[in-house]
Amino acid sequence: MTTVSDETSNAVPAEPDPDGAADAASIDADGNDVTSEDSSHAATDSTDEDAAATVDDTSDDADDVAPAEAGISATGETDATDQTEETGVPDSDIVADGGGDTVGDEHVDVVENDDENEDEDEDDAGSENETGEANTDDVVTSADAADDVAVEEDPSSGADDVVIPTSTATQLDTTDETWWKSAIFYQIYPRSFSDLNGDGIGDLAGVIDKLGYLELLGVDALWLSPIMRSPMADHGYDVSDPRDIDPIFGDLARFDELIAEAHERSIRVTMDLVPNHTSDRHPWFVDALAAEPGSAERARYIFRDGRGDDGEQPPNNWQSIFGGPAWTRVPNPDGTPGQWYLHIFAAEQPDLNWENPEVFDDLEKTLRFWLDRGVDGFRIDVAHGMAKPTDLPDMDLESAGLLQNDDDDPRFNNYAVHDIHRKIRKVLDDYPGAANVGEIWVDDNERFAEYLRPDELHLGFNFRLAKATFDTESIRDAIENSLEAVLSVSGVPTWTLSNHDVDREVSRYGRIAGSPAASDPTALDLESHEGASEDTEPEDAESGDVESGDVESGDVDIDLGILRARAMLLVELALPGTVFIYNGAELGLPNAELPDEALQDPVWERSGHTERGRDACRVPLPWEGSEPPFGFSSNPDTWLPMPGSWARFTVEAQLEDIGSTLSLYRQAIEMRYERPEFEGDTVEWYGAPEGCLAFRRSVGHLTCALNTGDVPVPLPPGGEILLTSYPLIDGQLAPNSAAWLV
Repeated sequence: MTTVSDETSNAVPAEPDPDGAADAASIDADGNDVTSEDSSHAATDSTDEDAAATVDDTSDDADDVAPAEAGISATGETDATDQTEETGVPDSDIVADGGGDTVGDEHVDVVENDDENEDEDEDDAGSENETGEANTDDVVTSADAADDVAVEEDPSSGADDVVIPTSTATQLDTTDETWWKSAIFYQIYPRSFSDLNGDGIGDLAGVIDKLGYLELLGVDALWLSPIMRSPMADHGYDVSDPRDIDPIFGDLARFDELIAEAHERSIRVTMDLVPNHTSDRHPWFVDALAAEPGSAERARYIFRDGRGDDGEQPPNNWQSIFGGPAWTRVPNPDGTPGQWYLHIFAAEQPDLNWENPEVFDDLEKTLRFWLDRGVDGFRIDVAHGMAKPTDLPDMDLESAGLLQNDDDDPRFNNYAVHDIHRKIRKVLDDYPGAANVGEIWVDDNERFAEYLRPDELHLGFNFRLAKATFDTESIRDAIENSLEAVLSVSGVPTWTLSNHDVDREVSRYGRIAGSPAASDPTALDLESHEGASEDTEPEDAESGDVESGDVESGDVDIDLGILRARAMLLVELALPGTVFIYNGAELGLPNAELPDEALQDPVWERSGHTERGRDACRVPLPWEGSEPPFGFSSNPDTWLPMPGSWARFTVEAQLEDIGSTLSLYRQAIEMRYERPEFEGDTVEWYGAPEGCLAFRRSVGHLTCALNTGDVPVPLPPGGEILLTSYPLIDGQLAPNSAAWLV
């Protein structure tokens, strides 16, 4: 990476390419909106009206969606009544930094199942009490497996006579094997995207219904969080049948329809893959519980004898990422106290033994099953966690607490995991046009890069930008570090500001200094706060007043968060590589404040109600209307309650408002595709005033300038303003805003 100049200057510099001037700036140097005939994406010009119509079922064409007087404007004014600031971290994803207390070694009593437990709800299987002690009366055992587990000739059970609907689909474009290097992925959390059958939970039919909207937004690919069969103990990350669709979301025929219609709109579809563990209701695990210690059935998982007298202590001191011990003891088939099984996450998610060749053989069946249906790739959950050290050494309990790990944590990042990824890559190489991205919580750049060697993952999730605080030093360090981490292996950097496990960026950037988790924006809050600030007055661009509202320490200033999130979008999209957008980010959604009784994340229960979990960033999306469920569903009883203050965040309110966050996303994505200034694999840094940064793409010479300070700063004369996240103030870059210059 080349640094052009780090000398401090009084203005954010830009050296426009004289041959790359824009035809028409979206926002001119005075902050006025300028709309050109070319302002919409070339690929979606002919579909804007149809796409707008799919926003809601009551609208027959785009003209029915009226511009919103109360929509999100460029000022970022919002109603903050029901917002909160709970942070989120991965369920099957591990945050490298974060707070939380670890739970020490605990004795887990053996409790045999009785007949009363045979009809217990699947979601309660293997749950733990508030002390972290395993309730083994809820774990499926050999005595009740046949009643509780519906195998139904499950493909994963090895049945040869299973009839699976076939598909003749292929990947979107088998001639394009590098599309992923600059793609924009849109992550759909299916439960919360769109519900078409009215049960209050999003489904595949809802995704299909909104494909026009996604085409209008301009994304390349969808990433679907888990939709495979699951008891939903961890909302799909506990898979009981990896080669079928859970009825909550639809069926294989509906999935095939989604693939076909998405491909028709030139949108690729990728799926979440969960190879580290299965559900405790998976036929393999049911068989393992019914089998004797040392059996072939148990060899598919990690069963061990306990330590101490009669094996009453867990095999080692490993803790679950969700809280409590990472081991649960189960009875022998004869009812006597038996072995322990490993679950790095919930007790309902037993870890697979990847030293057993049967495990990969079954995964290969799963990979080919979906790739043969036209899936364009996979997001691999816990991609750094599948391999375990043979001797299972104790961990350092002080260095890796609840919902976090470090690079020396024996539970993760063991070198044997790379052999697994090489095997996966060989399968994907049989499907030109398919790609995979691994979730890798690894800090060391050299070890991170190992996952991106040419015969392993195509892409690796890098969370540094999402973890960066809103200051120039933290942001620049995240960018430089991310680029350096991949360039050593000629890899492609990835960027994301949020996902289903990380607080929404609006809430993170609006968090006031001194509030919990302000220094580690991806770590779970250790307590619940009372909510967001009161509404502030609209910012006055004429006077230059862009001060945030009055808030108390510990609260979130939603208006400020929106301004900063808009600025960071331009930073993110100006960078080389692949971008991941979490559904709802384009609407400027903050986290939602939820009552305790609504929380469903297993972290909430396993932590003894000390960690609120990730539900606040998973609330269903608002599409239209003035009150919940905002067009998400016909059922007001949605799986997580929607804040009543979200009317101004709806797609309907923002779609035709040129100053809305949604419009900013559309403009920025379109420019990123269409303009040659976005070329180049590296960036060049400039000197800038305190509180500012500026970088330029190495080939196309697009310049991005960011002002994190509290006063406007001048831009150099002569450069053409391509786009700003907030109107300029007297020709200067406003506080908490960013600009693209050419």
